[in-house]
Amino acid sequence: MADRFQRTRHLSRDLVQGLNEADAAVQSMPDASPAKWHLAHTTWFFETFLLRDHVPGYRLHDPRWPFLFNSYYEAEGARLARPERGLLTRPTLADVLDYRAHVEAAMLEAMPLLLERHGELVELGIQHEQQHQELLLTDIKHLFSRNPLGPAYAAPSTPASTPPATPARSAPLRWIEGPEGLAEIGAGPDERFAFDNELPRHPAWLAPHALANRPVTNGEWIEFIADQGYGTAALWLSDGWDWVRGAAGGLETVSAPLYWRGGGRQWEQFTLAGWQDVDPEAPVTHISFYEADAFATWAGARLPTEHEWEAAARGRDPFGGLQLDRAGPAAPRAEEEVDGFASLYGNVWEWTGSAYRPWPGYRPAAGAVGEYNGKFMSSQFVLRGGSCATPRGHVRPSYRNFFHPHQRWQFTGLRLARSL
Repeated sequence: MADRFQRTRHLSRDLVQGLNEADAAVQSMPDASPAKWHLAHTTWFFETFLLRDHVPGYRLHDPRWPFLFNSYYEAEGARLARPERGLLTRPTLADVLDYRAHVEAAMLEAMPLLLERHGELVELGIQHEQQHQELLLTDIKHLFSRNPLGPAYAAPSTPASTPPATPARSAPLRWIEGPEGLAEIGAGPDERFAFDNELPRHPAWLAPHALANRPVTNGEWIEFIADQGYGTAALWLSDGWDWVRGAAGGLETVSAPLYWRGGGRQWEQFTLAGWQDVDPEAPVTHISFYEADAFATWAGARLPTEHEWEAAARGRDPFGGLQLDRAGPAAPRAEEEVDGFASLYGNVWEWTGSAYRPWPGYRPAAGAVGEYNGKFMSSQFVLRGGSCATPRGHVRPSYRNFFHPHQRWQFTGLRLARSL
């Protein structure tokens, strides 16, 4: 556990190695947070819920900082408003890195005691930081995309995951029938760790259905655009049609995935390696739930339920696929099939048609950490499977990610499903 703690902390530090002070401090939109804030908030989590609460004699590194770096924990009192995180020109990036070093040293010194009595909280802190590593990358990508110079976070020659020997092409689309009848859904007793929103394990009924063998590709999305997919009201949910036309509070109409520019058959997309030609073989990403649902309707299909997705993922290696291994310009790419499916884990988060709600018998964790998941079970949809920016080993079959239906700055894509 101490080794995993250190490796996780080192990866976060590596992710900001190429950033300057301004890169780490700017907030490009209210949904995103500055890189410096991610580094400090994950450190505040360990300092607050482990060192402060469970290590006798520990003194806070700076008593003023909990106000700055608490995210949404009401039980921890007042905090800086989320849209104002980009105003924190002080503490500096160097100050935050010193804070991280101080807390890491205290954690390692207290680790035997903490693991004996509060090992589940140490694990939660590691998992929490892994989530923020992905957020850190997606927030940097959004920030750099707003710069007219189109700066690269890192060169394409420094991949974030081990590349294949030869680039894969997307497999022809085909349908794989899923199990039907009663299925066990949720984290089981064999899982080393699970968030509270994955519990308890429970039976769910699966009607006859099939899932696509791979995610939808950029090339297929270009066909959707060419067929006036963004301009055909019959394809869209009512809220989605308002959103795509800019009538739901948006600044402009939507006519392509986030970070795309061009038209016809010639499209570029902004990546963590700067502006690149859109690869028609790679999974489409940075799409909203509304876009995913409209595409599925256009394709004569639907989005899978999260039960169907989890049933397909059971028994498959969650450590496989394109996931984050090291600091670098994470980006989706076509992958070969493994036991029939391609990219069930990693590559792009897959929107499901399931609302984010508690499982039967759900109970939030005790204490302040009980605010981690449960209070967000409203007006959001579930995504499954992880992405190219998800640290390898972080996801599992029962893992539930969730976002609002209009959000698309994460590495979000889709896999089609249909009823039989």
